[in-house]
Amino acid sequence: MLLHHREIGQGAPLVILHGLFGTLDNWQTLARRWADTGHRVISADLRNHGRSFQTPEHTYELMSNDVLALFESLQLGPDTTLMGHSMGGKVAMRFALDHPDRLAKLIVVDIAPGLSDMTHQDNILAGLNAVDLTTLESRQQADEALAQHIRQPGVRQFLLKNLYRLDDNSFAWRQNLAALTQHIAEIGAEINNSEPFLKPALFIRGGQSDYITTEDKLHVIPALFPNSQVETIVDAGHWVHAEKPDEVFGLVDAFTKS
Repeated sequence: MLLHHREIGQGAPLVILHGLFGTLDNWQTLARRWADTGHRVISADLRNHGRSFQTPEHTYELMSNDVLALFESLQLGPDTTLMGHSMGGKVAMRFALDHPDRLAKLIVVDIAPGLSDMTHQDNILAGLNAVDLTTLESRQQADEALAQHIRQPGVRQFLLKNLYRLDDNSFAWRQNLAALTQHIAEIGAEINNSEPFLKPALFIRGGQSDYITTEDKLHVIPALFPNSQVETIVDAGHWVHAEKPDEVFGLVDAFTKS
């Protein structure tokens, strides 16, 4: 099974992997900008997300293999840069460590290799699971159910992008909610390896986010990615690319062309 993906532009390939509960659509505005500046941009929906296939399993080893299948299908060469945000960043790190010969560079957006505390996802999962799809009649009803667990309107709107209507006019989620709920602890799993990834790597962190700590910057990241740099976008949180797209665009464009 091949990951659902979208491709635009010409040039050295840039593959983009979204985060938990996201889809490739989250990156399309920036994807078009990178395509306009000389990149072949491939955005993918990871398994159990968006329009990609759904399975009961959800591990970084499997997702790395999914990305490898995509690389082989699209005949992506060793001039490819792989970029991922959050969960997608961990997939990208796993892939880089598994298949260093398939990449020129790695970009990771606001996630570190170490164990991630996933308890902050409890309210999101509770909200998503509180939406009764069998009786749901409108997106407004879904928002009201989510609001019982998730206060931030922006987070609810992000999650509601996954809600769509079936042919019989009933609602469904694009993501495999059952699998993601079951495997939420594994999504926080540590990425490690016996050998480091020696090629250039860029880590972009939000200054208002705690997903990449000072310890990560000084010790954890360099241990696995010794040829890496960490750039902080001061006024951004975890969704750096949505909050500060111009800064992310510039950092990625300069890094891939350096």
